[in-house]
Amino acid sequence: QVQLVESGGGLVRPGGSLRLSCAASGSIFRIYAMGWYRQAPGKQRELVASITNDGSTNYADSVKGRFTISRDNVKNMLYLQMNSLKPEDTAVYYCNRATTPYFYWGQGTQVTVSS
Repeated sequence: QVQLVESGGGLVRPGGSLRLSCAASGSIFRIYAMGWYRQAPGKQRELVASITNDGSTNYADSVKGRFTISRDNVKNMLYLQMNSLKPEDTAVYYCNRATTPYFYWGQGTQVTVSS
């Protein structure tokens, strides 16, 4: 079973940037489409960005043009570059497979956008 560890979150002002990282154990990571999800308080978890194993990407309308997902299949890493952050981007961010069945969910990383 693949283990996922997210990092890179923090407190940032509106308009700022953050880069999230997801470390995956096991080389099997590289064969799956992966995604970044977020869950804000009182809301359901949503998929915000996904990337296939060969690098094709897709984004939710709410983050399109501001977020960039990427992966390094040699290092078993997934990244999310977040620019022009807005208060509504505040959430816990998770990485996982882009489709079911999911790997076990990690702890996530908190992103707070506030002035």
